[in-house]
Amino acid sequence: MPKRKDLNSVLIIGSGPIVIGQACEFDYAGSQSLRSLREDGIETILINSNPATIMTDPSMADHIYLLPLTTKSIIQILKEHPQIDAVLPTMGGQTALNLCIEADVKGIWKDFDVTLIGVDIAAINVTEDREQFRELMLKIGVPMAPQATATSFLKGKEIAQEFGFPLVIRSSYTLGGAGASIVYKAEDFDNLLSYGLEASPIHEVMIDKAMMGWKEYELELLRDKNDNVVIICSIENMDPMGIHTGDSITVAPAMTLSDKTYQKMRDMAIHMMRSIGDFEGGCNVQFAVSPDEKEDIIAIEINPRVSRSSALASKATGYPIAKVATKLAIGYSLDELDNVITKSTSALFEPTLDYVIVKIPRWNFDKFEGSDRTLGLQMKSVGEVMGIGRCFQEALHKATQSLEIKRNGLGADGKGYTDYHQIIEKLTNASWDRVFAIYDAVAIGIPLSQIHDITRIDMWYLKQYEELFQLQKEIATYTIETIQRDLLLEAKQKGYGDRQIAHMLRCLESAVFAKREELKVQRVFKLVDTCAAEFKAKTPYYYSTFENEIESATGEIIIANESIVTDKKKIIVLGSGPNRIGQGIEFDYCCVHGVLAAAECGYETIMINCNPETVSTDFDTADKLYFEPVFWEHIYDIIRHEKPEGVIVQLGGQTALKLAEKLTKYGVKIIGTSFEALDLAEDRGNFSTLLKDNNIPYPEFGIAESADEALVLADELDFPILVRPSYVLGGQGMKIVINKEELVVHVVDLLGRMPGNKLLLDHYLDGAIEAEADAICDADGNVYIIGIMEHIEPCGIHSGDSNAMLPVFNLGDLVMQQIKDHTHTIARELKTVGLINVQFAVKDELVYIIEANPRASRTVPFIAKAYKEPYVNYATKVMLGHNKVTDFNFNPQLDGYAIKQPVFSFNKFPNVDKKLGPEMKSTGESILFIDSLKDDAFYDLYARRKMYLNK
Repeated sequence: MPKRKDLNSVLIIGSGPIVIGQACEFDYAGSQSLRSLREDGIETILINSNPATIMTDPSMADHIYLLPLTTKSIIQILKEHPQIDAVLPTMGGQTALNLCIEADVKGIWKDFDVTLIGVDIAAINVTEDREQFRELMLKIGVPMAPQATATSFLKGKEIAQEFGFPLVIRSSYTLGGAGASIVYKAEDFDNLLSYGLEASPIHEVMIDKAMMGWKEYELELLRDKNDNVVIICSIENMDPMGIHTGDSITVAPAMTLSDKTYQKMRDMAIHMMRSIGDFEGGCNVQFAVSPDEKEDIIAIEINPRVSRSSALASKATGYPIAKVATKLAIGYSLDELDNVITKSTSALFEPTLDYVIVKIPRWNFDKFEGSDRTLGLQMKSVGEVMGIGRCFQEALHKATQSLEIKRNGLGADGKGYTDYHQIIEKLTNASWDRVFAIYDAVAIGIPLSQIHDITRIDMWYLKQYEELFQLQKEIATYTIETIQRDLLLEAKQKGYGDRQIAHMLRCLESAVFAKREELKVQRVFKLVDTCAAEFKAKTPYYYSTFENEIESATGEIIIANESIVTDKKKIIVLGSGPNRIGQGIEFDYCCVHGVLAAAECGYETIMINCNPETVSTDFDTADKLYFEPVFWEHIYDIIRHEKPEGVIVQLGGQTALKLAEKLTKYGVKIIGTSFEALDLAEDRGNFSTLLKDNNIPYPEFGIAESADEALVLADELDFPILVRPSYVLGGQGMKIVINKEELVVHVVDLLGRMPGNKLLLDHYLDGAIEAEADAICDADGNVYIIGIMEHIEPCGIHSGDSNAMLPVFNLGDLVMQQIKDHTHTIARELKTVGLINVQFAVKDELVYIIEANPRASRTVPFIAKAYKEPYVNYATKVMLGHNKVTDFNFNPQLDGYAIKQPVFSFNKFPNVDKKLGPEMKSTGESILFIDSLKDDAFYDLYARRKMYLNK
């Protein structure tokens, strides 16, 4: 039976600003869901307060409300759209579910005669309320860890006395493991119990007997109205129980589970899903398995919505879970839907993988000085990467190469730990870099049995590490001249990068590349096809690997490459890699728009990215998707294979920009602003010379490459001084210092972390107002300023952490004219082709330049949403030379003001200094529209504008 006839208009609730525990995986899910509904002719209404996402782009829904996620906003929308038949809350994470429950409790859905689809309230309540869930599991015969619920401090103490330690405390109705902790010692219990109770909106915690060392698994399920259930993907956590799944290294399909136990787990998951309520859609179920031959299974939890893991599972399998879940929510059954990859099989077919995927989280502890860096039940990562390979080792290496933490993969780059005690400490207290420390432990000779005893990581994984190290040792006995093809091929098949092999062979990376060419050890590209090549796939979604040559029946020597190159003119867009503070979802928004604009200009579009949470890595965003590390070796091989007209780097943040120099050196055309211009803007010294030549004011500055040079400069510049390194994003390493002692400490620290970096010392303009402008410039020097924003906070707080007002609210005509003139001059002098962002400090009616970035900026999506204009589309067409700036009929529309409000995730790091300064700390943003400056929200922000300023 096809879709329901009674659904013509559906409200979707988004997930709001990005916070740790709820990131752009819900932008991906929501975007897919909106497209899925529109395919069926259903009117879509969206509420989401996040301006940085694709989901809130005007092209995504019929009506978009950039409003706070509150029941007040829901009532406003339902009054304006009485035609809404149903609400779909399962695409917006825990935020959407919690809002949906609140609206239900207040009787809002009932008042407006709105049906809930995709889930039912009973299912949400039974899965979120730990006690209800436990009772249900006992009733249906699914084992759980010994546990009890506490709604008071006293009750919690009684439970602890009964169970003994270690214990796990989990808060009800929270996100990303908020409020959760493992308690090893009785003296820590009181504080952690209070913390857990406070974190829960209903003041409830579940206290479990800790299943330390047990293995953790997840299954992703879909179920339709006919009670058909499919398991889309099995995911195994390499880390044992005790680390939040969002902070765990995960592997798909499950590697160390016997088939008998897997079948038992499947049956359990299906039984659990059928028991929690009568609904159609997606579900994520988590289990723990005992690490012995008995393989006892216990249930941990079930989420009746799409989750972080379902984004990962979608990218891992090629099966679009959110899209299909939406179809099921509007009445389709699985057997009526096609598999969108093969176009010839049913959505009722479960995906099969003939490759391995490894997900590694990306952390940003450097932004939270003094934070507890050990991993536990509360999620702390800000993003993630996924590697696809033909074996676990290749996928693991590709994932580590995608992280962008100055590592070339596991080991073999001279950056590993060598101190026994330090390695033991890293293994004992799970750290963000434990994935590397395991390799280092093997390398210095710590027995696998000891590593296993400390980490409880399954011996199978540790043996994979050991094999890798043995291979490294063997390769190191050769030179580039003597290494044999078989050994080189094996190293590449196991994921070692050319840089790592060069390190082993004591030669240059280019020599390894040349040797691979000579010996014909070359990358081939394989399809992600959902069916292990059993059926022909139509979707161009690829990963790379290395294969042995095979001889055909006719004697021809071939290597099977599944990526067929067309004769169309092509453009490659480099994605922004994993989310992190300073480079988030706004760059994915820009990349997606870049791809769509290039397609409108008649190009075949090719996307390279490794972030499984994003819309850019959706298999049908670009004409071709290469799910590969944004890492030189991988990119260059794709470029050689596809031979594009050029590569777009200015939409993918610092990740893509960093590759501009190498692309230029290798003769690859950069579309838009040239590498030389990009480099000029990044090199603080040369850029200041450009300003001087054009009589543009800038704070007095000097360049230092040592602490001695910095001290000499300090006498000329006067304190306070802003110290900032070149070539960084998100204000990394920036600090305001007020005396020579602080200056020396910070300079020594920076040069230790970034050897060879040029440090710029500016006289800090105390009390200045900060403003910024974004503009589009073409090759003829035509400039159009898309938006000028004034920051509510004073100069000295990073622009990403400031409340930015559009248009400005407190700058006179003289200042505005200077801002416009300087933006035009700088855009032309930098020979910008495409987007540019310029930041200003205004003091005593004089406008000083802080910096310019000739690329897409964090504020571009915000301006596009506020003014309802597709600026990235226009900028891309200008970059491609398809249009001039003067070809567009700009028509910005904004009544009143829009405020870009930063959102922080400090609750994950309770002991961290929350003051703001030149280094960015926010994880996301929301947009707030106000009619006038008399609005209470503006008054509140303006009154508090100076309270956060930190050195």
